Amino acid sequence: MTTGAKASKAHISKDGRTAVVSISVTFLQRGGRKQILSPPGTAPWSPAPRVDGALVKAVVRAHRWLHMLESGEYSSSAELAKTEKVNDSYLSRILRLTLIAPDIIEAILSGRQPRTLQLDDLLKPLPAAWERQRSELLRQ
Repeated sequence: MTTGAKASKAHISKDGRTAVVSISVTFLQRGGRKQILSPPGTAPWSPAPRVDGALVKAVVRAHRWLHMLESGEYSSSAELAKTEKVNDSYLSRILRLTLIAPDIIEAILSGRQPRTLQLDDLLKPLPAAWERQRSELLRQ
């Protein structure tokens, strides 16, 4: 669903104390949230970084689970999955997040990832080469 104003305009109130600026924008419904799109030919509007809780939780889980396996606390991913009450396949997909380029992880943790990046994108098989990961994940 998109809606938008037709034109941009500005005027000053009769008392001269208030300036009113109307800017043409489009709202895009995406994943239950509204996203503001800038008019064509203008600089993109960028709100404050938004930390995506689902992405952060997955990255943190991945590193915690890897530590639990590497430390010998659990002898296999199947044992850990049973303890964590998750499917072994899901645990394996989450563990792959530990192989993502550090700058992509940093962008996710600070909310600077592309607004279109979703957890599903991270759970798909990704290239091992960090440069290719950047081109796939950060181009969005």
